[in-house]
Amino acid sequence: MIRRREFLAAGALATACGRAPAGLIDRVENTVIWRGRDTGAPTWFHPRSCRLGDGTLVMAVQTISGSDVFGPVHWSESRDQGAAWSDPRPIPGLGRRTHADGVEEGVCDTVPQQHSGAGAVIFMGWNVYYRDGKLTRPNDTRWPVYVVRRPDGSWTEPAKLEWDDPAAAAIYGSNCSQRLLLPNGDLLIPLTHAPYDQPDRGVTVVRCSFDGERIAVKERGNTLRLGVKRGLLEPSLTRLPDGRFAMTIRAEDDRGYVSVSSDGLRWSGQKPWTWDNGEPLTMSTTQQHWLEHSAGPYLAYTRKAEANVNVMRWRAPLYAARVDPSRMALVRATETVIVPMSGDGVNAPDTVARLGNFHPVAVSPRVSIVTVGETMPARGYSGNTLQAAIHWNTPNALVS
Repeated sequence: MIRRREFLAAGALATACGRAPAGLIDRVENTVIWRGRDTGAPTWFHPRSCRLGDGTLVMAVQTISGSDVFGPVHWSESRDQGAAWSDPRPIPGLGRRTHADGVEEGVCDTVPQQHSGAGAVIFMGWNVYYRDGKLTRPNDTRWPVYVVRRPDGSWTEPAKLEWDDPAAAAIYGSNCSQRLLLPNGDLLIPLTHAPYDQPDRGVTVVRCSFDGERIAVKERGNTLRLGVKRGLLEPSLTRLPDGRFAMTIRAEDDRGYVSVSSDGLRWSGQKPWTWDNGEPLTMSTTQQHWLEHSAGPYLAYTRKAEANVNVMRWRAPLYAARVDPSRMALVRATETVIVPMSGDGVNAPDTVARLGNFHPVAVSPRVSIVTVGETMPARGYSGNTLQAAIHWNTPNALVS
C-alpha cells in the first residue's frame, strides 16, 4: 500500500514555507509521512533514506516504544521523490533474536546507501540489547551490523563489520552516520569506538572494500578524542567542493564539532561549530548531518535558542545553515528552520515533539528532503514521521 504524505497544519506549514534567509534555500515544504501521534498507529522512527540510480528512494525505518527501545528494522520506498511512501516491510535478518541468558539482540540506527558500482543497497546499523523491554549493555559488545539488498531484490544474511583494532575492543559503530563511496568503489565509513575501561569514545574513518555482499576494512585513519562524558559520537562525512573531506561529530560538552581531511583518513583536530563571527553554537549530545550541494554544503542541526530552552537537549526545531568551507563555520544569515517546533519549549516542554534523529538526501537537482521521527515521551513515545522538502534556488550538480 502506498501512503501519500500529508501537509502539516496551516500554521506550522506557513512557518516553514516562507522565503528562506539569504543562501541556497528558496523554500521548505513540511509534510507528514506516517501519523503516530494519538492514533494508535506505530510510531515510525529513525527514517533514513538514500537515492538509487533510477531516482527511487529507499528508506530504513523502525518503531520506537521507549528510550532507545526499537522494533525490527523495516524498509519503505518512494518512486515520486517522496510524495508517497510504501508501507514499511521488515528487512530479513534485522529483527530480534534471544540469547541463552534471555537478553534480546536487535539492530538500530540503520542507514541505507547504494553502491552504484555493485548495484546493491547496503543497510548498515549496529546491534543493541534489551532485557525485560529495557536497554541493556549500552556501551560494550556493540558493532556495525549490515545487510545488502542485491540488484535482484534478494537480501544477504546479516553480517558484522569485522574490525579487530584494540582501540575498538568494547564498542565501535557507524550508527546514524553518512558514509561516502569513492570513485574506485571503496567505502569511507566513519566510526565511533572505545576499548574497555575508557569512558569516552573516539572517532576515526576506515576505508573498506565491497565485493557486492561483504565489506572488509582495508585501512584506518587517525583517531580524534574528547575526554568529556561519552566523548565523540555519530560522525558523518561529506565531500567539499574543493575536494577535501569534512566530518561533523556529536559531542557531550554542549558543542558539536567539525574536522577536515585531504584524503578522508588523516583528520585535523576537531573544532567546535561556530557562526561566521566566531561565536560557538550551543548544542547538546545530538547528531548533525550534511545537506550536500555542489555550490557548497549546508549543515542540518539542532541548537539552543530562546524558544526551546527547556526542551531536552534542545531537540527542536531542526535548523540548516550554509557552511563557509574556508573557515568551516556556519553563515548565520542563512540559518533556516527546516522542521518547526511544535508545542511550548519554555513553559510546557512536554508538549514539544523531539526531532533529534533525522537524515537528509538529495532527490533531484532542485530538491533535497530531510526525514525525521518525532518522539513525545509524555505520550508514550508517540509521534509522527515528518518530511521536509528543501527547494534550492540554484541547481545541485551532485544530482543528475
